[in-house]
Amino acid sequence: MSSAPKVWFITGSSSGFGLAVTELALQRGDKVVATLRKPIVLAELTSKYPDTLLLLKLDVTQSEEVKSTFATARERFGRIDVVLSNAGYGVISEIEGTSEKNARGLFETNFWGASYVCREAVRFFREENQPVGGRLIQVSSVSGIASSPGSAWYCASKFAIEALAEALAAEVSPSWNIKVTIVEPGPFRTNCPTTNMVTEPIHPAYNDPVLPSMQLRNVMSNTDTAFTGDPTKLAEAIYKLVYLEDPPLGLPLHNIAVETLRAKGRHLIDITDTWASWSDDMYVKE
Repeated sequence: MSSAPKVWFITGSSSGFGLAVTELALQRGDKVVATLRKPIVLAELTSKYPDTLLLLKLDVTQSEEVKSTFATARERFGRIDVVLSNAGYGVISEIEGTSEKNARGLFETNFWGASYVCREAVRFFREENQPVGGRLIQVSSVSGIASSPGSAWYCASKFAIEALAEALAAEVSPSWNIKVTIVEPGPFRTNCPTTNMVTEPIHPAYNDPVLPSMQLRNVMSNTDTAFTGDPTKLAEAIYKLVYLEDPPLGLPLHNIAVETLRAKGRHLIDITDTWASWSDDMYVKE
């Protein structure tokens, strides 16, 4: 990508990673289309960057809204160079104790909402940008690498969007000049573990304090101890990422995410090596 100022399209811009990247990009002289459910919360930022910041109301679960915000971005800035698909939230609950409403609502935002953004980003990069191309950055989580008790529905939504983004990266034609990266943060100190988290009541069958889901609940009661990542430093990493000629498909950020990925890799190799012989005679005999 050129060194000219870029145009960013960011979802979930009201706080956390989305806000941190929005502020950094603006500070570096880029243009930002910051989308969120309540644009009023960033009104002060608009007054500071009246020419380079466009605030748009967006509910990512509404596919037509996603398309219209991309169109408005084009009208204002002419193109979009980077799409940061970041909107999402979490649910803390045992699998049995999660209401269908909360489980489905989580997937509507974390998976379906992200899928609408990803699809429109690719179409826009290919059909609207001149020259064609762009960077799509999908924010996942360490929870998209390994599932954890007490947040299984959240993990499932992140596993799902990882699968979609991975396939999308393989589907796009090299001639479109589209690069896809899945960012997998560990525990960062954002609003996700606090105000952006839905916590269900403890399922009575799981109230033993030694059970893993109860241990997670205890961790979530003191997030400052466990959530040690600095969102502004993650924003710096994302900004650096968009300038890489050959960016990675996946990018774990935080030592917990790195170690989780290593452990998952070793675990998969161990399972494969241990049980590979079971596949020796699995084939149709002609």
